[in-house]
Amino acid sequence: MVRELVDLLWRDHPAAPPGGGRGPRSKVSTSQAVEAALRIADVDGLGAVTLRRLGATLGIAPNAVYTHVGSRDDLLVLMTDAVRARQPLAHHTGATWRDRVRQVADDELALFLAHPWLLDVTDQRTAFGPGTIAVYDHQLHALDGTGLGDVDRDAALTLVLDLARASARARLPDPRNAQIAAVWAAWHARLGEYVGDRYPLARRVGAAAGAAMDAPSSPEHAWRFGLDRVLDALDVLVRGADVGPGHTPSDAPTP
Repeated sequence: MVRELVDLLWRDHPAAPPGGGRGPRSKVSTSQAVEAALRIADVDGLGAVTLRRLGATLGIAPNAVYTHVGSRDDLLVLMTDAVRARQPLAHHTGATWRDRVRQVADDELALFLAHPWLLDVTDQRTAFGPGTIAVYDHQLHALDGTGLGDVDRDAALTLVLDLARASARARLPDPRNAQIAAVWAAWHARLGEYVGDRYPLARRVGAAAGAAMDAPSSPEHAWRFGLDRVLDALDVLVRGADVGPGHTPSDAPTP
């Protein structure tokens, strides 16, 4: 009998119902199936993760895979939570809130770059997993001492994490981009002739940015610029937060 996804996510919890049923003991476990799927996704991408291939990898029939991971959609949630469960969590102690949030953002970006297939998992049921909840709790603590209410704290974190996801997607490998610096060097003068004076602002700004980055765009520059602007915006929110009488944000200067 297939367990519900929430029970599969929390399968190691003492309160979780036991898996299996009558008959001989299964040769694989849910955790082994999830680990095998992770290896497939990390090497060949999410599209390669099928129950048929997973069954072949585990040495069991495709139909038997269902008893361990539920549907393929459920499997993707289990894989995402497994990755979150092993995500390194840097200590927050001693840093300003901006430093802590910046570290959270960098760690999130690094996770997506290490497992690009995560970008294609948008199932919100991932929020119910123990690994995901543990990371969420840790990330929320980056905003300790800011005076933000619970809803604003969640929204602030979401804003940062969404930026990390977008930046990671912008960095997805494209074989055409490997030669973009050479293409830019060869074409930008002719492009200027073609554009002429029709779009003076685009020409001026594009030329300045291209010269600075040696390419039409730079995901790294966009990431740093965007993160700085997000932190600046959150700083305005933090400074306006009501932190209560007798309490100051942890990053506020001592009088």
